[in-house]
Amino acid sequence: MGLKYVETVKSIVLILLVALSIILTFSIWTYSPRYETIEQFPPVDISIGDKKRIDEIIKPYKMVFNFDDALKGTTDSDKIDRIMEEITDWKITEITTVEENFTSEGISTLLRKPNRFTVFFQSEIPLSVYDSVLKIEAPTPEISFNQIVVEWKPDNTAMTVYFVSKENKKLYSAKVKAEDYQSLDNSILTVGRELQEYREVNPDSSSYLVVSVEPVETIKYTFLEDEVSINKFRDALFSDVNAVRNSQVGIHVEELADDHAMMNVYTEKKTLNYVSPNAESQELAIPSELLINTVNFVNEHGGWTDEFRFTYMDAETRSVRFRLYLHGLPVYTDSSSSAEILPKWGKNRIYSYARPYYRLNSSNPAKSEIELLPPGIDIAESLRKSDKLDIGAVEEITPGYFMKYKPGLFIMEPAWFYLINGNWNRFSPEILGGELIGLE
Repeated sequence: MGLKYVETVKSIVLILLVALSIILTFSIWTYSPRYETIEQFPPVDISIGDKKRIDEIIKPYKMVFNFDDALKGTTDSDKIDRIMEEITDWKITEITTVEENFTSEGISTLLRKPNRFTVFFQSEIPLSVYDSVLKIEAPTPEISFNQIVVEWKPDNTAMTVYFVSKENKKLYSAKVKAEDYQSLDNSILTVGRELQEYREVNPDSSSYLVVSVEPVETIKYTFLEDEVSINKFRDALFSDVNAVRNSQVGIHVEELADDHAMMNVYTEKKTLNYVSPNAESQELAIPSELLINTVNFVNEHGGWTDEFRFTYMDAETRSVRFRLYLHGLPVYTDSSSSAEILPKWGKNRIYSYARPYYRLNSSNPAKSEIELLPPGIDIAESLRKSDKLDIGAVEEITPGYFMKYKPGLFIMEPAWFYLINGNWNRFSPEILGGELIGLE
């Protein structure tokens, strides 16, 4: 009898253990811990200013029409935009190489011929970047240009587009479909004939330089000082803002740094310079990639605080320049501040980034007054008479603004500027009597 009870007890214990195991397993499967509610914060907005399209950043600064009986041109941004709206609707095909060694003499000969107009850009532009602006119905080669020449034939509907690369000494041609000739004849040439009269400075020279014969109406502006908070640039440029250390390293210099990058802020000049040393690269950049990468970088944090345009690129140093423009005219200044955004691209990311952090409220100046600049041809004649330079070395003469920065005020003075030996200089009779001064 004792053994029977033992077996019975064993069975009961076994049943209880199995039941307990089932209960525990079920409890584990169905267990749901009670977490405290975590507050959800909205994503941090690091946008500082605007994002820009390629056609807003890469823009021509001058157009010149060579008719049979007249030379007409403009630097007026609104008129140039009106013509470019027509050109960007053309269907461009059959891009081919015409000249592999296209010298300055060849360029001048091409531009001097009648029945054509020339679109001037500040720097060489990769066609594979600008094909987002033009309608190119053909494979886009890895070529660059700084002038577009459109040739038309009055006796038929044929048009040829030339892409001129002064830097690489190359000439390329392309065809435009016949149906686009109506746009040229009805709109572009009509606008072209209404432009200001222009004149060539040195008709017998190997270089082609044309300027206005009439005075240029401009506006002198005064703006109240405004600036972007440095914290916005800190948030945009540093990966962990909590790790950024802030220190005063000079009377007008602040330093923000973490273990990977550093940003100096020059409070007197209203400029900053960011550097990420580990991103430095000595590799020769591909121009199209360099330009796109730097534009995308500035777009990522909405860095276009005013109107800036592409003006220069160096694939060897991996650097790009975007100059401040005001109502379509370039802005230059002296060492008291800066009028350029200067990114350098490194290993898959930005290496250095120098720029102003002031902001112009261009639609709401504190003061404005009309000011007439003398004709460009008068400036050319004054330069010709100067014993301080060779007029043959002058590459360009164009109107613009000289920015004077005073605490609390930005004063934009209209002036003529000339390009010589790769540097822009402000024209003034006083300066011509002394040393040439390069501008920022």
